[in-house]
Amino acid sequence: MNPTDSSVAWEHPPTRRAWLKQLAVNTLALLGWVALWVALLAILVVFLSPGYTILFVPFLLYSFYRAFLQLFVLPVVFQTRRVLQEYPWRLYSDAPHGLADRPDVVGRQFGWFEFPNPARPEERLPMVFPRHWGVGWWHRRMSPRAKPELKAQIGVVWLAGDPRFIGVIAAPASDESTPRRFRSLSQQTGSDGGRRSLEDWGATAEDVERGRRAGVRPARS
Repeated sequence: MNPTDSSVAWEHPPTRRAWLKQLAVNTLALLGWVALWVALLAILVVFLSPGYTILFVPFLLYSFYRAFLQLFVLPVVFQTRRVLQEYPWRLYSDAPHGLADRPDVVGRQFGWFEFPNPARPEERLPMVFPRHWGVGWWHRRMSPRAKPELKAQIGVVWLAGDPRFIGVIAAPASDESTPRRFRSLSQQTGSDGGRRSLEDWGATAEDVERGRRAGVRPARS
């Protein structure tokens, strides 16, 4: 089944399965880190003397940090679903990308891709990874020093979204019919704290409303 045949990405069965797998992995990660923290604390309190505390503190802090981080990751996973339910997949070959911070992007950025403006395809807009969580896989393939076989894995990328608002990027699996490595992208270009005037980019009222349904609150000038 061609992923671009679906009116929205969520109607593509392999996409739903891939999203459910991501949800399951992140849920298990949360439960696993919590269980590890409890187990370490129980071992320290019940079986060991206070002298071992200094040895356990780094592991307790790290497992607590990872469990705490998962509390923020899970909402992003559900935000990803909102985007997939609103926009279709579009496939892009050799999409420009980079890891160096762009001066036209405000706020935090952890790598970027450029995609065509839906209103003016000749105009490319940068979208950034707004968070560092889980982007290591992408960074290793986006690096200028990446080996050709790694770069080839993002030679074609899938995007569901609108580059003027928000998007979900994915890499195709080896069979090229299933997305993997879902990550959120955001539009952070402009001097108004995140987005330029949407009218400058040709956004219509329908585009803005669609963005709202996907979970963003576009600002108008």
